[in-house]
Amino acid sequence: MARGCPPLQVRLDRALPYPHGSLRSVTLLYDAGRLWADVTAEVPVTVYPAGAGPDPARVAGVDLGIIHPYAVAGPDGEALLVAGRAIRAEHHLHLKDTKARRRAVARRSPKPGQRGSRRWRHYRRRQRVVEARHARRVRQAQHEAAAAVIGWAAARRIGTLAVGDPRGVLDLAAGRRHNRRTRDWRVGHLIAVLRDKAQQAGITLALLDERGTSSTCPACRARVPKPQGRVFCCRAAASRRPSPRPASRTAAPGTTFRVCPRRDVTRAAALITATPAGLLAGTCPPRRLRPAGEPLAPPRGPRNSPRRTYEEVH
Repeated sequence: MARGCPPLQVRLDRALPYPHGSLRSVTLLYDAGRLWADVTAEVPVTVYPAGAGPDPARVAGVDLGIIHPYAVAGPDGEALLVAGRAIRAEHHLHLKDTKARRRAVARRSPKPGQRGSRRWRHYRRRQRVVEARHARRVRQAQHEAAAAVIGWAAARRIGTLAVGDPRGVLDLAAGRRHNRRTRDWRVGHLIAVLRDKAQQAGITLALLDERGTSSTCPACRARVPKPQGRVFCCRAAASRRPSPRPASRTAAPGTTFRVCPRRDVTRAAALITATPAGLLAGTCPPRRLRPAGEPLAPPRGPRNSPRRTYEEVH
């Protein structure tokens, strides 16, 4: 298309951070009224001193989130939580600004079949500028978050990052609010920038499927149908151990009870024994046993029964 035309010279905003010998391609891009030069260069892998490089045997787990883009758990009990509330606030402010702009131009926008006015073209041009600025801010923040993770891992000689891949939940319909959050998440870009920076630092990145990990016990690998709350509680291991809780009113020592897997606090332990050596972790405290001969509490009346006076009760 440019045959016979004079060469086009573009003055860059700043010098290239790569030597000229490592450049592989330069692409001229146009976005929101600005020209951009996309430069691809070959970057060598980081060289570490002897004994200070990443160890492949040291593995850290990385969990991707919407509020916090990266949550890392190290091999020595250390952890890193990268805060992403600034990215979330940028999404909220951009959505609020977009809605306000649309309401402002809704009355004076061109009707169907009507040619666009100069005011409408100015609004569209301004909208493209705002969208491009928002995308650059989010992209830069995600790059900085990935750099923080790689720097933390390189300082602790972590050679392998096990990253959970949650992209299977993006196709699930969860309401307009949560669908908006997952759309603004950009989890694919989070994984891509983390992989590029890990490769440059000499760290291996492995993607793992997260399906079923929130309902699987890490100790016995048993599945819990519906974990309740933020505390994961597994009863599979507890059902194989004897409980020192005293027997109930009518149960004899050694009686076996079923354990409800859907409740964090059960009414009976798995196996009842007669040795009061302490409570089993995760069970409810022992109830007061009714002595022999003590009458049971009178049953409650219906909900709509007339209220009795103090003299009638006592």
